[in-house]
Amino acid sequence: MTIKEAHSKSNVTQLSSRVARSVSCSETNSDEAESAPDQLPSVSFEELAAGRPCLDRFSLQFLRGAGIYVYEDAAQMARVALSDLQQLALLDTVAWTLQRSVKVGIATAEDIAEVLRRIGDEPDDSSSSQLVPPGRSDEEDTVESLRDLASGAPVVRAVNEIVEIALQRRATDIHLEPVRDGLRVRIRVDGILTTVRTFTAELVRPIVSRVKILASLNIAERRLPQDGRTRIRVGNFEADVRVATMPTAHGEAAILRLLQREKGITAFPKIGLSPHDFDAFSQALKSPHGMIVVTGPTGSGKTTTLAAALESINDDTRKILTIEDPIEYEINGVNQSQVKPAIGMTFASALRAFLRQDPDVIMVGEMRDTETARVAIQASLTGHLVMTTLHTNTAAAAITRLIDLQVEPFLLSATLQCIVAQRLVRVLCPHCRQRLDIDDALIRREARYKALATDSRKVWKAVGCDRCGRTGYSGRRAVFEVLSVNDEIRHMVTRGATEADIETCAKSHGMTTLSEDGMRAVLAGETSWDEVLRVTASR
Repeated sequence: MTIKEAHSKSNVTQLSSRVARSVSCSETNSDEAESAPDQLPSVSFEELAAGRPCLDRFSLQFLRGAGIYVYEDAAQMARVALSDLQQLALLDTVAWTLQRSVKVGIATAEDIAEVLRRIGDEPDDSSSSQLVPPGRSDEEDTVESLRDLASGAPVVRAVNEIVEIALQRRATDIHLEPVRDGLRVRIRVDGILTTVRTFTAELVRPIVSRVKILASLNIAERRLPQDGRTRIRVGNFEADVRVATMPTAHGEAAILRLLQREKGITAFPKIGLSPHDFDAFSQALKSPHGMIVVTGPTGSGKTTTLAAALESINDDTRKILTIEDPIEYEINGVNQSQVKPAIGMTFASALRAFLRQDPDVIMVGEMRDTETARVAIQASLTGHLVMTTLHTNTAAAAITRLIDLQVEPFLLSATLQCIVAQRLVRVLCPHCRQRLDIDDALIRREARYKALATDSRKVWKAVGCDRCGRTGYSGRRAVFEVLSVNDEIRHMVTRGATEADIETCAKSHGMTTLSEDGMRAVLAGETSWDEVLRVTASR
């Protein structure tokens, strides 16, 4: 017997003893002879997996929240597996809902959670026949019938389970993608997409329509993209959701961006900056005016970095205003505003209004157009510290991008204080990572490891286990490139120097590139070299 099996058997024995002191039979609402309390059977994982779940009366969301499993055995007898004495109060409710007698068994919490997880990962095609009558074409569906289908229990349950799975696995996005033969559901965890569910073709429109109803979108409009937002609570999770739909060849696709509300702000010293980069960034935050720019692709953690920086300088002596789309972090004491283009509340218009509010620090969620860039530059010239984000690949490329937005180079040289480029790399799972000896033979086979030829010449590699979903990684951390704008770089910007020249100058003053900062994380055992190369496209 393994340690885990012994532990599970001990848990079951202890629970049997507790149940014996509280109940006098192993069956609820039954006319059959009562069983002695010490005869409550223990249920193995194999028995749970072989049973047929009673999902026609109980949703997976309810079963997971209650921590029980309701199923039928091979003899079609209704059974309930539970792991905690507190769950006994649910037995009468279960029996009343099923309108039949229920036999009680005892299983470990781990086994119940695993069998429910496996059920959630399997497509549920049994409900498709309840949704669309046979032979009915898409053209015959009216808006009213589609709304009825989208509001039906099977579709509502399917959407809730998709969101619950995504939140449990720390996903940032849910992709509902129509394909030739149905609907594919993928979630993005630690930056990587994984398929979690598939549905039949009949469920494509009802499920997407359900999402559109939640986001207050027009379910009758399927030819044009739409954007909306909603707030969802599933179990102990609450999230703000941004919804975007897009017509495709096989139907309407939808993407849900999940922003968990209970997610706290990372302390600025803990966001992952090296001591040199932390000092450079902190010095820029102390400036009474000027501009700080954080760059990177979508989903690289720019807003998290800005929120941590704002939190570090947030005190009673400063008035801080932000304009964001959306507000991802609520910062106590900071006046945060939401972009609303439908009524004219844009980044540029909000910035103009901010200048009449006597702020000390202004944060602009994203520099999207020329008008916003020019107003932000003017704000930084008139005694305000402006913080914003851009979509560029490197720190030096932010200068070129701002010039493309028709900002004069001499204005940039006068306002820029610091540019931070960043990426998110996955963190190695501490339970399964393995040492990788970088010897000459490995370098000859795979030249990418030559850059890691250090004294120890030992790093870690990803393997994969049950705890990390067989990926080898669990969680993410940021790698940075912090470019401090000194007098030499200001002169180069005014003269129109190239990105390469500016980057060379910055490196001569101590700037480390994204790949070099990633190498620091690799040698510290936090991530793998393959992961750093994947996100930085090392140059």
